[in-house]
Amino acid sequence: MSNYKAPLADMRFVMFDLLRLDAQYARIDGGANATRDVVDAILDEAAKFSETVLAPLNAPGDEQGCTLDKATGAVTTPAGFRDAYKQYVEGGWSGLTAPEAYGGQHLPESIGAPLKEMLDSANLSWGNFPLLSHGATEALRLHGEEWQRVAFLKPIVEGRWTGTMCLTEPHCGSDLGLLKTRAEPDSDGTYRITGTKIFITAGEHDLTENIVHLVLARLPDAPAGVKGISLFIVPKVKVDRSGAMAARNAVSCGAIEHKMGIHASVTCVMNFDGAEGYLIGAPNKGLNAMFTMMNTARLAVGIQGLGLIERAYQGSLAYARERLQGRALSGAKFPDKPADPLIVHPDIRRMLLTQKAFAEGGRALAYYAASLVDLVERAPTPDERKHADELLSFIIPITKALLTEIANECAYHAVQIFGGHGYIHETGMEQIARDARITSIYEGTTGIQALDLLGRKVMQTQGVGLKHFLEEIGAFCHANIANTSVQEFVAPLATSAKQWADLTQEIGKRAAANPDEVGVCAVDYLFCSGYIALAYFWARAVAAADASAQPAQFKQAKLATARFYYARLLPRTLSHAANLRANADTLLAMPDSQFG
Repeated sequence: MSNYKAPLADMRFVMFDLLRLDAQYARIDGGANATRDVVDAILDEAAKFSETVLAPLNAPGDEQGCTLDKATGAVTTPAGFRDAYKQYVEGGWSGLTAPEAYGGQHLPESIGAPLKEMLDSANLSWGNFPLLSHGATEALRLHGEEWQRVAFLKPIVEGRWTGTMCLTEPHCGSDLGLLKTRAEPDSDGTYRITGTKIFITAGEHDLTENIVHLVLARLPDAPAGVKGISLFIVPKVKVDRSGAMAARNAVSCGAIEHKMGIHASVTCVMNFDGAEGYLIGAPNKGLNAMFTMMNTARLAVGIQGLGLIERAYQGSLAYARERLQGRALSGAKFPDKPADPLIVHPDIRRMLLTQKAFAEGGRALAYYAASLVDLVERAPTPDERKHADELLSFIIPITKALLTEIANECAYHAVQIFGGHGYIHETGMEQIARDARITSIYEGTTGIQALDLLGRKVMQTQGVGLKHFLEEIGAFCHANIANTSVQEFVAPLATSAKQWADLTQEIGKRAAANPDEVGVCAVDYLFCSGYIALAYFWARAVAAADASAQPAQFKQAKLATARFYYARLLPRTLSHAANLRANADTLLAMPDSQFG
């Protein structure tokens, strides 16, 4: 089975050399305690927990899975999961970035990002259990009443309870305007929630004493569509306004989904049979609160993709160094051995470099997004918070979709590098491939992220977030035009940025005449955007490495990987640009009847 070693050197490089987060922490709310020695200690302990506690449970958990007792509705998690969760809570990880007023440590979100990456690399299924507690924390913090924050938020922050998001129903997936779950007001100020939700991550389990479901439902007088959706707090065990637990609520797990991957993560069908709940936020404004959770979850899923890219790369690299297979075309590189290791072969190196370029470039993108979360919430001025919010809204769909799609690609490369051994269970590569597949689907498919990016975050805002990001790229290019360490990347980066701006304008003009153009162009636009964003971070990485005290070998590896990225991965934008400029009729003209 594959082992996992947290890439602490590159994590620290991205945080402190590339993004200069130490300077950001010095001026934001809650950053004073995030001194370098504190952050280093957090990273070291998170690595230890991930490597020694979670990683050994990854393969056994996948084999064992979760089990449902149909008579009681109780779910049992794989052996070792409960103890791992206990250690997670005892280590203070559940409240790392949560508000101090509710038991958290109030550290910046960008410190939570590497923790999450490590958890997901080590054991993606286990990482799903505390995943949505973070989103529930944000929804309660921003939209809940004070008594709700005390009664529900504090136990979640302490890790005694976990949270869920209950959106999808059997007849509707992402089209939430179709949902049918009902909420009937009761005389005591509570509501009775009735309906069925599906695909609920960690909807039932044995890790905590209570589970707080945040459920979308309709009030009796609600208008049709998304304008008639409200959000309710529905705990597994009833909780009164003082926070005291009472009797079991009328909510139960009806089934566990039989999934392609993440077998050790329980995905539930949840039945609400007149369950007691509390309204959170204003009536018919539930989508506002839910999108608070959704944006948090989308960034988190992007980091899941990053974690799997890293895990696939580590397994591939170890195997390519050890496995003897054939001879190099230019002659034996290891004549004392019966064959050369796989790593000498150009196609193996192509796949390894692709994984490495995406892992390290993706890490910069994901941590950058997390640093924007810090600024949105904690920057000292309203203007800076507004600027960061506009940038974050733009970068989240790129981060979520790109990193999860790349995770699937890198898992594919891992299986290829292992050959037949990658296709069997023992090496762990096929588990990565199975686990990665869901990441580009849940919390919004790649197509949904693409429509969000192009339709909402670009067209509806006149491209405000894109303008901010292009300004960053322009400022970097201008500042480094004479920097010999990075000069070779400045011109192609500037050209790509101009291409990005030009494509956006072209699509905007076509969409004004035909709104279908947004749907036709969206996915190619997202990939174009993502590859150019990674090019920006790779250029920054080379400049930061050159200016840093990193070892010479580290700097040389950054330069070589950046050259590979610019020569062999960034040109993918040309294909996507060609698709973007193709006539929409190539997709839309054929009648439905001809698809038979």
